[in-house]
Amino acid sequence: MAEHPHMLSAEPIEIDYEALPDDASIAAHLLAGAFAGIMEHTVMFPIDLIKTRMQMIALGQPLSKSVIGSISKISSLEGAYALWRGVSSVVLGAGPAHAVYFSVFEATKTMLVNRLTDQKSTKIVTDESHPLIASGAGIAATVASDALMTPFDVLKQRMQLGTSTTAASQSQSAKLMKTAAQIYRQEGLSAFFISYPTTLFTNIPFAALNFGFYEYLSQLLNPDNKYNPYYHCISGGIAGGIAAALTNPLDCIKTALQTRGVSQNELLRSINGFVSASKALLKQGGMGAFARGIKPRIIFNVPATAISWTAYEMAKEVLLRD
Repeated sequence: MAEHPHMLSAEPIEIDYEALPDDASIAAHLLAGAFAGIMEHTVMFPIDLIKTRMQMIALGQPLSKSVIGSISKISSLEGAYALWRGVSSVVLGAGPAHAVYFSVFEATKTMLVNRLTDQKSTKIVTDESHPLIASGAGIAATVASDALMTPFDVLKQRMQLGTSTTAASQSQSAKLMKTAAQIYRQEGLSAFFISYPTTLFTNIPFAALNFGFYEYLSQLLNPDNKYNPYYHCISGGIAGGIAAALTNPLDCIKTALQTRGVSQNELLRSINGFVSASKALLKQGGMGAFARGIKPRIIFNVPATAISWTAYEMAKEVLLRD
């Protein structure tokens, strides 16, 4: 680079932010993805907890329909710390899962661009913009990363519901281990992976929509491909919100499967797959059961996706710039 990338100027900084050095290391990509994943999930964690509670009507009573009201109710009844139950599982799982997520996405996208277009690149990352190719690469990334993340997501949601028998004074790591042991003793190893097919069924369309809309919006807002973190935030936020809204019914089914062992509803305690969970939710709450938590899910994903992309690109700039 001829000039320092962070120098202030009246003109837009013309840096091709996705064109990385030819010798960019895999380790740097993994670190960038891990940083993005941890930032995405931890910053917005209380909103994710509200979504889980709304979807399962935790503790026998529905929360306030207002997200702010729900946060206030949980804080007053259980303490502010309750909003962060399960965050240790996210920190432990999101790092490696998102490292795999972004690395597989970048490698798959470059491979598909090289095979399906006239552009050829020897880099891990290509600066070519193709929404459909990005969607396909996002699907591959989701399949790989969810295999790592699903057990941690199960632990996170069990802890979010606050139904574990672990002592309140214990550390997050101790609670995480005790919750894992409790699930294993009562439900077996399969409990950690029973929602994996449904997770893929949820996250594959989410990834396709998210990456496709993100690529399209980035191309629309930033056709010259100049470095500008604001475009990352706007494009990522809109794409994440659209994907979250359209896939919320599938997320409700996934949550039902992951929390079946602590559900207060007998129908939900006996579910064993996508079809049985769908029928149980329909019988329990009608079609409205599939819309539970849609507001906090959108509120979570709009900034979370924006944070994820912005953090990822920032980490790439710091780790991989010349």
